[in-house]
Amino acid sequence: MSDPGSPARPVGTTGPLAHRVPDLAALELLLAVARLGSLGRAAKEMGITQPAASSRVRSMERLLGVALVERSPRGSRLTEAGALVTDWARRIVEAAEVFDAGAQALRGRRDSRLRVAASMTIAEYLLPGWLIALRGRLPDTAVSLLAGNSAAVAERVRAGEADLGFVEGLDAPAGLDGAVVGHDRLAVVVAPDHAWARRRTPLPPAELAATPLILRERGSGTRQVLDAALAAYGGLATPLLELASTTAVKSAVVSGLGPSVLSELAVGEELAARRLVEIPVAVRLRRDLRAVWPLGQRPTGPARELLSLTRG
Repeated sequence: MSDPGSPARPVGTTGPLAHRVPDLAALELLLAVARLGSLGRAAKEMGITQPAASSRVRSMERLLGVALVERSPRGSRLTEAGALVTDWARRIVEAAEVFDAGAQALRGRRDSRLRVAASMTIAEYLLPGWLIALRGRLPDTAVSLLAGNSAAVAERVRAGEADLGFVEGLDAPAGLDGAVVGHDRLAVVVAPDHAWARRRTPLPPAELAATPLILRERGSGTRQVLDAALAAYGGLATPLLELASTTAVKSAVVSGLGPSVLSELAVGEELAARRLVEIPVAVRLRRDLRAVWPLGQRPTGPARELLSLTRG
């Protein structure tokens, strides 16, 4: 066990970030100082001594090269740099909490009381937040997570391998009960240097249908919606590339291989950073996000609790 007064260790043990980024415990201490206005009270909340807390703050200041906290007999106050670093630290700590909740679910422990299956988009962008909230309500509930496309999720629920599933698409899968918990819009996206990025008018649906796209595999909610929306325009052309994960599809589009259609949940950061460009299209590309469960078996216990959180 490490000494609480030792210098803050960087995240990870190798790579360039390891020498520039404080560890999570140090960032949590900085957040506590900002919230409580006292290094002593922050140390008490963290379960360490005040000298250890002071040492940890000094280590962060040396690591970052800026003063973070001003100390006085009236308490501790963040410097301007400290306030900015605290905002960044909050995002890192929140991301770590999301990571931890997702990782715990993936462990699939034998004593799991709740088995969840979720489509890739929901598993990556929505479920972590729901699992954090569930842990706040039911901290002793162990959760196992199975991720796949919507067809695979439905099959697992029908087979009794999951207590609750989350899928995307136009309708509830056959043989399952369900409830709509949200809606999702699909976006046509290209790399900034693609010819479509220079368009001044919406893309005709027939042109979208005729263009080979980089797509998720058959069985995904995205393919189901596209097939239905473009059926009247000749149907989808043979895909340029079929990939089994949203992340892989995004990487291929960003690299300039071709256009794709992806959930707006998945491309927000890339659009904001201009790594991708959204192309308006003259056809409705929306889908429902559904919770599903075995026919005639309304969710109970932790499954019912998780279902209630999706509607918050």
